[in-house]
Amino acid sequence: MLEGAKSIGAGAATIALTGAAISIGNVLSSSIHSVARNPSLAKQLFGYAILGFALTEAIASFSPMMAFFISFVFQVR
Repeated sequence: MLEGAKSIGAGAATIALTGAAISIGNVLSSSIHSVARNPSLAKQLFGYAILGFALTEAIASFSPMMAFFISFVFQVR
């Protein structure tokens, strides 16, 4: 029973990766639209896009970490 709950918890923790993928797409899409509207700001907007991408990936790295934590740290005795 507890092993099944661990598997469900680890699977639920990885669902956050879907949200991270969607938000990365939104960051890059907004960057493309912004450069298309004002090409003279391309360098500055690229820096902001990379910052947004990096912060989103940092948050996304927590979900597999939590899945491994649930799977391997909580041992069934």
